[in-house]
Amino acid sequence: MITYWHNPRCSKSRAGLKLLEDRGVETSLRLYLKEPPSVDELLAVQSALGVPALQMMRRGEAVFRELGLHTDTPEDTLLQAMAEHPILIERPIAIKGAKAVIGRPTEALEALL
Repeated sequence: MITYWHNPRCSKSRAGLKLLEDRGVETSLRLYLKEPPSVDELLAVQSALGVPALQMMRRGEAVFRELGLHTDTPEDTLLQAMAEHPILIERPIAIKGAKAVIGRPTEALEALL
């Protein structure tokens, strides 16, 4: 089972979901904008991704600038910002056990199959 943090308005997220469906993968959708992850959940996904918090973020979002975030912002502040403003979370994210990938490009999801 893959847990898929999905934004149905995002073409990349929709493309990733289609890839999983086409491969017959059992998927649990998490509409993370409606059900934002906690800081603890974000920490667990960060660990599974093996990346700094900044790489999990959509730095082009207006709220990133509005909050005064930048490349030197401490990890805990970035994680808290994502929990409070889930639009900042890069999408899509697929999680399977202790591994996770960001589905950009869409083919990156194949690492979990």
